[in-house]
Amino acid sequence: MAAEIRPSQNKQGNTRKPVLISKLEGFQDDVNMAVIIPREDGVVTVSDDKTLRVWLKRDTGQYWPSICHTLPSEAASLTYNGETRRLFVGLNNGTISEFLLSEDYNKITQMRDYLAHQARVNCVKFSLNCEWVLSCSRDKYFQWHCSETGRRLGGYQVSAWCLCVEFDEQSKYAFVGDYSGQISVLKISNSNFDLIVTLKGHSGSVRSLAWDINRSWLFSGSFDQSAIVWDIGGRKGTAFELQGHRDKVLGLAYAAGCKQLLTGSEDCILGIWNMEADRQETPGWEESDICQKCEAPFFWNVRKIWESKTMGVRQHHCRKCGKAVCNKCSEKKSKLPILGFEYDVRVCEECYASISPEEKAPLATFHDMKHPIQYMFLEETRKRLLTVGKDRVVKIWDVSQVLH
Repeated sequence: MAAEIRPSQNKQGNTRKPVLISKLEGFQDDVNMAVIIPREDGVVTVSDDKTLRVWLKRDTGQYWPSICHTLPSEAASLTYNGETRRLFVGLNNGTISEFLLSEDYNKITQMRDYLAHQARVNCVKFSLNCEWVLSCSRDKYFQWHCSETGRRLGGYQVSAWCLCVEFDEQSKYAFVGDYSGQISVLKISNSNFDLIVTLKGHSGSVRSLAWDINRSWLFSGSFDQSAIVWDIGGRKGTAFELQGHRDKVLGLAYAAGCKQLLTGSEDCILGIWNMEADRQETPGWEESDICQKCEAPFFWNVRKIWESKTMGVRQHHCRKCGKAVCNKCSEKKSKLPILGFEYDVRVCEECYASISPEEKAPLATFHDMKHPIQYMFLEETRKRLLTVGKDRVVKIWDVSQVLH
């Protein structure tokens, strides 16, 4: 079941929504990642059919491959630097291959192979200022190499598959999301690293990360169907949950100019979240053996059940106050956008009565993209969004109407 779709409207009352520009089809296997070539009508894709393809827009308005390069292994990840036209592709065999695109994007030259990992390279990033190639893999390692010499500079091992990486060039903080649901925050250099903190908030694997360089906020999307906003710069451990999807959140993109977060999910929904809103942390769930409203015993509280000669009841939690309550005391449901809940959730009778209409006003909009999203790339300058679907289709959208 998809989340409730609430398209935004402009002042004239017309619905604002992403506009589909083009589709890239014909892949023989799963497409893992794709990027838009900056300032060009071009796209680079990598897929499990062992191909690296560069697509250019023709006079007909359709995209056709100008390059179809066969790789020695399945291509799992990529990153592209438009300033230098350098392209880095992470392969299933653990290798990272570096390529140089020609000025007309019709020729590709392989420059170097980095023997970085022993298993599938799930994510690769390139920092031009540092001349670092950062990567993470199913071998449970996060590594970084010098892009000038190809030499390995350092590595860090976690307890589970490493799935995604984000990097802040200014602070040299690297964020590594893994299969256990944790995010390792590392400060790295040319010779060593320091583990700053391990962020724990997701109950499922962390599949995507995004970074707000201005406010030092980290965004994470997870298998647990949620996204979390981590206030790294505030240094107070503040984290805001965003609950609006009904399936895994696999794609994230942050539009810094308008302070909006884009989330893509396998439920085929694109969420656009207002990150200028004054949000509150989701309260922690309190533990109790009895309902904290009517004192009815929960079903494991055998002693209380025996003493009161009553039936035990199931435990629930109010999403607004976090108290442990029974079903009778929490039959009402409400949206709580300020706490990140954009769909109806369980609240206790007391909290339901205190919720004002203003508190129910949405802080996000949702749009049906008509394919299950597993990766997203945003070119904010031209307001072009690229979505990669599990249906082996890549879609290019004009999101100028919804990014405002």
